Amino acid sequence: MPELPPILLAVLTGFLSGLLLSIPVGPINVTIMNEGARQGFKWAALIGIGASLMEVIYCALAFTGFASFFSKGYIKAAMELASFVFMLGLGLKFLLAKSIPATNKIEERIETRLHPHSAFMIGFVRVMGNPGVFLFWIILGAHFISREWVQPTWESKGACVLGVALGTGLWFIGLSWAVSLGHKKFSDKTLLRMEKGSGIGLLALALVHGVHMVMVMAEHKK
Repeated sequence: MPELPPILLAVLTGFLSGLLLSIPVGPINVTIMNEGARQGFKWAALIGIGASLMEVIYCALAFTGFASFFSKGYIKAAMELASFVFMLGLGLKFLLAKSIPATNKIEERIETRLHPHSAFMIGFVRVMGNPGVFLFWIILGAHFISREWVQPTWESKGACVLGVALGTGLWFIGLSWAVSLGHKKFSDKTLLRMEKGSGIGLLALALVHGVHMVMVMAEHKK
């Protein structure tokens, strides 16, 4: 990957991370599956587009200042460890999941206050009500900049955000299309397999990140 042009590398980083973050089965994916089965592709796709937009907003906010702040000096080292622990914990959570997660209290309160009626707003509000998404992008943003996969420039950050939009949009629209075919819901077993697959992917990333940290520490001791 180092031979890729910086902008292309940033787009690819955003695309893969956006795709990976979208796959774990949560309220948005469950909503798309249920609505796609009942009301067809268009309604489900609009939910996905709303969710993608809010995801991109969270990602952009994370890059505007938080990620740069967390990529300096000792704070950078602390965030390296935090990102490893975060990916490891999230991967284990997905891998050991025994049921499909429902909406949390924050999501329920926001939905109760805003009363989203359109498909687009349902997706938008459900992601807005999940602050964990914002935290995830702050940690990932700092990690991307520290690895130089995303440069600390507006052009590179914008390219990464564009990649996130493409990754999340591709997953949600693709899921909407798949579910609308035959108008059938995915079984709970299928959803849990998707969840566990996401967990395996995150654990693999955590392993790679952990090995990299050990190699860096070994170089400093020489």
